Amino acid sequence: MDDGVERGDGFAVGSLEALGNGPGFRKIRRELGVAELGVNAIVLPEGIETGFHFHDEQEELYFIHQGTLEMEFGDGSRHTLAAGGLARVDAATHRKMKNVGTGDCVLVIVGAKGGYVGRDGHLPEGEERGGRVSGPA
Repeated sequence: MDDGVERGDGFAVGSLEALGNGPGFRKIRRELGVAELGVNAIVLPEGIETGFHFHDEQEELYFIHQGTLEMEFGDGSRHTLAAGGLARVDAATHRKMKNVGTGDCVLVIVGAKGGYVGRDGHLPEGEERGGRVSGPA
């Protein structure tokens, strides 16, 4: 399958660019085979505003990858998020979005229900702790 996604034993890697072009949704969950949570990206052109929406069960996390997004909530509050900005939204909370910057706004949305499973990472046999990520010296 030549869809810009490389699949291996237990993984898939790709890029937003490989999943589509122009404005609209990038179906990350479907294309990468994500099974445990919902995840999509949206490319909103400059000045475009969505309508309000909400969910029955799924909490969402919004991550602004590029551009500037204004989020408006059902209580009338508005919050402007630039690249690197984050917003967590309860399922039933009404929300809408508007690209208030120049150029495209690219955001990644992750949704799930059922709760956090805790820290369940393990080292494979023979692997030692190390390789810590550190900041500039």
